[in-house]
Amino acid sequence: MGPDLDIRVMTPAELDLAIEWAAEEGWNPGVADAACFHAADPQGFLMAFRDGAPVASISVVRYEAAFAFLGFYIVRPPFRGRGYGLRLWQAGMARASKAERSGGVVAQQANYARSGFVLAHRNIRFGGDVRVGAPSDARLAAVDDDRVPAVLAFDRRFFPASRESFLRCWLRPDGRSALALVENGRVQGYGVIRDARTGRKIGPLFAASEGDADVLLRALASTAGGGLVFLDVPEPNQSALGLAARYGLAPAFETARMYRGAAPALPLDRIYGITSFELG
Repeated sequence: MGPDLDIRVMTPAELDLAIEWAAEEGWNPGVADAACFHAADPQGFLMAFRDGAPVASISVVRYEAAFAFLGFYIVRPPFRGRGYGLRLWQAGMARASKAERSGGVVAQQANYARSGFVLAHRNIRFGGDVRVGAPSDARLAAVDDDRVPAVLAFDRRFFPASRESFLRCWLRPDGRSALALVENGRVQGYGVIRDARTGRKIGPLFAASEGDADVLLRALASTAGGGLVFLDVPEPNQSALGLAARYGLAPAFETARMYRGAAPALPLDRIYGITSFELG
């Protein structure tokens, strides 16, 4: 890499630093996200150092042999335009598996395309002051330890690979609340709300219908007690866009969902909120 740039796997403290960078870029990560991201693939987070100082980050998190998620691609502003980002990108791509997915910000879309990524759709972050009461629905149930295996099985329909290590952390009550819709003992939808740097963020939000998604959204948003709530929606899901509008949520940010290799056949019409812009 040359004497002026060292690239290595991040320590947990350095991942915390990368999340701070993401917050400065406007991504509004969750306050307790780092541990779950690290649980997904501890070797999947790379940082570049110049003269011992951190200058850039990237993640290439492997969920299974044929699928990885690329994110956290950030070069600190004073070090942009020097080729450091490109060198870190090349190191990340060398680690990637045969099929990669990217949740890149729109400004980087051309750079991703040069490496063979193709735009699948936009993700739009909606946010606003949501003040709703908890719905009365007997199907709503907290995701406790006994229900986690059923949620893991349900989640597998909405993600290109198993992400058990990540979700077992994500579903813990560490600044997060997870609720499921359960009918006849079977999970039919679920969602998670978590504390973010600003407000609270809902993600994922997976449901069979707009009505079910509405119940989950109201149940989750009611735990915030009013205040800012954010929901990250895949643009092709028109019902999800309508749901966001129904509660006065306005577009605040967006990313480009891109793939290198064949795009997975995900049920976007049932994805009302993606898990995060940083991972998954």
